[in-house]
Amino acid sequence: MLVVSARIRLDAAKREVAIEAAEKMMVATLEEPGCREYVFTADLRDPAVFRIFEEWDDEAALKAHFGTPHMAEFQGQMGGLGIEEMVAHKYTVTEKGPIA
Repeated sequence: MLVVSARIRLDAAKREVAIEAAEKMMVATLEEPGCREYVFTADLRDPAVFRIFEEWDDEAALKAHFGTPHMAEFQGQMGGLGIEEMVAHKYTVTEKGPIA
């Protein structure tokens, strides 16, 4: 399994537009084969920051995700949101279980 964690900083004045784009992206992505989890969250303390958490079955599923029409549309929308920073990391997970 792969986990992707990302942080995006954008123009805070575009927050509502970003939320609309993120909601649409989440719905479409969750329908993709191999997608276990796909969540955008808006930072509660900083209106310019969004976080993304993703879980994928494997590299092939993640790679296919980057080639979808909704990803292309989303990337086009993000271009108009004044992205100041985007940091993303991919983790390979061999085991998943409860904390306790």
